Formats: sequence, structure tokens, C-alpha cells
Amino acid sequence: MEDGDWPVTGGVLRLGDLPVENGGVIRAARLEWQAHGTLNDARDNVIVYPCSYTAGHEDEAWLIGPDGVLDPGRWFIVIPDMFSNGLSSGAADTPDYPAVVTMADNVRAQYRLLTEHFGVSGVAAAYGFSMGAGQAYHWAALYPGFVERAIVVCGSARTSTHNEVFLSGLLRTLEAAPQYQGDGQFSAEPVAALRAFAHIYAGWGLSQDFYRERLFETALGAPDLTSFLRTDWEDSFAACRAANLYAQALTWQHADISANELYDGDLPRALAAITARVLLMPSATDLYFRIADNEAELGYLRHGELATIPSIWGHRAGSPAGIQAELEFLTRNVRSWLDR
Repeated sequence: MEDGDWPVTGGVLRLGDLPVENGGVIRAARLEWQAHGTLNDARDNVIVYPCSYTAGHEDEAWLIGPDGVLDPGRWFIVIPDMFSNGLSSGAADTPDYPAVVTMADNVRAQYRLLTEHFGVSGVAAAYGFSMGAGQAYHWAALYPGFVERAIVVCGSARTSTHNEVFLSGLLRTLEAAPQYQGDGQFSAEPVAALRAFAHIYAGWGLSQDFYRERLFETALGAPDLTSFLRTDWEDSFAACRAANLYAQALTWQHADISANELYDGDLPRALAAITARVLLMPSATDLYFRIADNEAELGYLRHGELATIPSIWGHRAGSPAGIQAELEFLTRNVRSWLDR
């Protein structure tokens, strides 16, 4: 398949019964993926680009292009679909799905995709936004000799306590639905709870300044706030399965590059073990992943830099489709980092 001037391929890696680190097994696990560009003869032009919360590979592909953030004429860009995103195995359609599937579980499966299916011995970069950024960080910590660069856009090495509180609110909202059966499962889709979930998310995904300036009207063209919340938030989450939302929120909540046998919970040691050149790109007004979190991480990294996105778009500044100034900033800094 061709997308513009570059090849696009895709497939499914069947992983068998996949044990996960906190207990349990993903039965007949499947990892869906999409790739843009051409793997070169040296197999050294790979960028692994994990997905963010709820996103699938098609949602992530907008920034790929000859003039985009990631150039498929130069790079072979592999987008692995995170577990419970509706494409890879997930809580909504897998019997006895584990209580928690971590970012590390996802990255270990993605490592199998790159090494077993594509036969690569290293990646030029791990790139990600939000939960994808957390996975990029995990790539650099779990496979330090494998990853040359890590580009962490609006993400962190460990989910902060304040971020955990936000996620706890989402989880408790889903659990309050009459359709909730326990263990992250639902007897039917909880329509009212998903609507409430969407409104909570809308208050966090964009900044106070965004709403004060009413950019939902002036920049996004919504006639009013009610319409914006419905079309951009309610409709989006209504298309998701509640069990998958629940499972991915737990993945996010448990994110920690040091929570494994390599580092035994010692975050400074995990950060110091990263040999990749790490570019940290927080948004100035992100409510989830604060600049201070990345600043604290920076002091432990061997090769790290901080490039704060100047924006009032909150978390959305890290995925700035249609937001010109932020997109130019992201493109310029990422391309420069990939040239080093």
C-alpha cells in the first residue's frame, strides 16, 4: 500500500500466551502494527513509535511525511499498537485478561516485533507522545544498548502522584457505572459513565489558558463549549470500549521505568543507565506531565536535553495536528535531534 510517496505496510505478530510481569497471561496475544517507509539494507534506520492512550496506528500516522515530524523517506517508522487500544489484544475481547498490563509488557512485546519479525539489532530512535512517550522512555531503559535516541514528548519516566490522582478519578467514574462487574469488566457499555469520563478528560487534556482564550471556538471552530465537549470528547470516548479504557488507564497509572528486576524501583539508577540521547519535550501548560518532572529526570540522564513547547494548548501541544506554531516547534526540534 502506498501513502503519498512512501510504502505503508502492516500486520499482526502472534505472540502466543504471553505472561505479564505483574501476574497473569494474555491468552493468544496479538500485536498489531503498521510501518511507514523502507527498511534499509543495514537495518539501522528504524524508529519505533508507540501509541498514546486510546490511539491506534492510523491515529498516530498524521505526523509522518516528507515534510512532517518523521520523514518516511529517511526512516522506517514502526507503529506498534498498545495492548487494549482496540487493535492489539485487549481487556474488552480477551478472556481472563490480566489485572495490569504495564508499559514494560508492551515494550517487551514490541521488542519481539522488531527483532523477530524485522530482524533489527537496534533502533535509531524511540519516539512517543503521552503514553507513547512513556513507552519510548521504557525502550531506552529496558534496552539501553538497543536504542540510540529517545524522544519523549509530553511524557515522563514514572507517572507522578498528581497524575495518578487524575487517573484514579477516571477509574472510579467507570467503576461507579451500574454495568461495572469488577476486575475492569462491564456487562454492557456504560454510556453515561463514558460521557462523564469524557468531560473529566476534557478538563485535563487542555489548559486553563486554552479555555480562557476560547480556542475551542476561535481555533477549532466549535460554535460553543457544549458542542465542543460533545464532538471532541464525548463522541471520541463513546467509540471506545470501557474495559479497554480501564485497562489502559491502569497501564498509565503503573508506568515506571524502574519498576522491574533491572532497577528494583530505583528511578535515578534507571535514568542513569540510559545510554540513548534523550530529548524531553514537555508542554509549558501540560496538566499531566509537568516540566518539573522532566527537569528532575534530566539531572540523572547521561545525554539529555529539555526543549519545552511554548503553548497554551496543554497536553495537546505534544500532538499538534493543525496547530501551526506548535507543529513547527515539534518538527524543528525532532528533526534536529535525529540529525545528531
